[in-house]
Amino acid sequence: MTVKVAFSGSLRNRLVVTLIGGAALLALLLFFAVRSYAVQIAQSGQDSILEASVTSILDAAAIRNGVIELDLPYSALSMLNTVADDRVFYAILENGEFLSGYQDLVGQTDLVPSGFLFETRQIRNSSARVVSANRLLIGADRRIKVQVILAQTQDALSETLSEISRNAALFGFGFFTLVAGLSFWATKNTIGQLDKLTHSVTRRGPHDLRPFAKPVPREMAPLVTSLNSLMMRLDQSFAQSEDFIAEAAHRVRTPLATVRSYAEATLQRVDKEENRDAMRAMVKAIDESSRAAGQLLDHAMITFRAGHLEQHPLDLVELAQDLVLRLTPIADMKDLKLELDSPQSVPFSGDSVLLQNALRNLIDNAMKYGPTESSVEISISHKEAVQIRVCDFGPGFPAHEIDTLTKRFQRGENAKGTIGSGLGLTIARDVIEAHGGEIQLSNRSGGGACVTLSL
Repeated sequence: MTVKVAFSGSLRNRLVVTLIGGAALLALLLFFAVRSYAVQIAQSGQDSILEASVTSILDAAAIRNGVIELDLPYSALSMLNTVADDRVFYAILENGEFLSGYQDLVGQTDLVPSGFLFETRQIRNSSARVVSANRLLIGADRRIKVQVILAQTQDALSETLSEISRNAALFGFGFFTLVAGLSFWATKNTIGQLDKLTHSVTRRGPHDLRPFAKPVPREMAPLVTSLNSLMMRLDQSFAQSEDFIAEAAHRVRTPLATVRSYAEATLQRVDKEENRDAMRAMVKAIDESSRAAGQLLDHAMITFRAGHLEQHPLDLVELAQDLVLRLTPIADMKDLKLELDSPQSVPFSGDSVLLQNALRNLIDNAMKYGPTESSVEISISHKEAVQIRVCDFGPGFPAHEIDTLTKRFQRGENAKGTIGSGLGLTIARDVIEAHGGEIQLSNRSGGGACVTLSL
């Protein structure tokens, strides 16, 4: 029976999504960090040039004959040339009054007491960087504060930042791709340890309860420890179950055999016919109980060993010969002959206890339903596949029930009055299926039933 496992998502997918999500977040942070740093560097460079230019202009200012003279130095404007031919605007103020230049610059920048004042604003529908500085000129009879406002559009800066942004985006994408690939590799490598443990468990047979001894990552140690503890408890449970079945078989069969022997002895001393009939019924009931109890215990033992199969090299012919030798006295009491047809040897790897139990049940069924002074034919062949065939000359299997007779406690309609529990064919089926084979029921053309075990 396969137990349906409830899933709560994929550990592999969770790990991949977490790592890739982290990589995407880092790539975005990297992009914005690089772009922000580039903006600061580029803006700082433009501010330095504007500062040098406005300083050069202020240095050219002088008072002559009580009037300010200021010739714009060529170098002050030439240093503002850019690849994008950014426009340059200037305004010169005397004590806060417009003197020369572009008047639309005036009135938007306060007169700074000292130093440089930088700001970014829109000038004639273009983003421009504006610097304002002043200088105090002292003449013979007057003091004049000269203020210079210098502005430069930022087309070249925008192009530079766009290029930097593209490169940063490509760098971020490359970083994300690399980290994503590393995430898949790390996930595969990490989950691979669980896959190895899964394959190791899957490859084991149901009887292999050895502890896992291979080194595992530290995080998997609690899981492997729990598995080893479970296997140890299962091994102990199987051993206890086997001991219990063997002890139960002994304690059930021995008292029943004792009671039957007393009942038969009593039957010989009873004279009245009605008492003899009662004793015969008692013996029959004891036989049915003994057989049912024995086969129930056999079935329990087979169910246990089938899930804990111990396969060893054996000879099927030798196994069948030993069984025929032990069952011959019982067959002689029923005037039956056991005939074995087989090659000298048929090697096979399996559980000898289970296979002998299966064959014994088939021979026992054949002796039970076979008529007196007939034979039970047992044949073993290994031409294409190993086959064991047991046939009798009894009434055969009911044709309409032949597909259900291997089920537990299922007996044919022609079994009435015959001692049985309906477990013989079930035991044989379970044993053969545990060895990877199959059982087939059929009727002989001349009368009788045949059971074929294919291994």
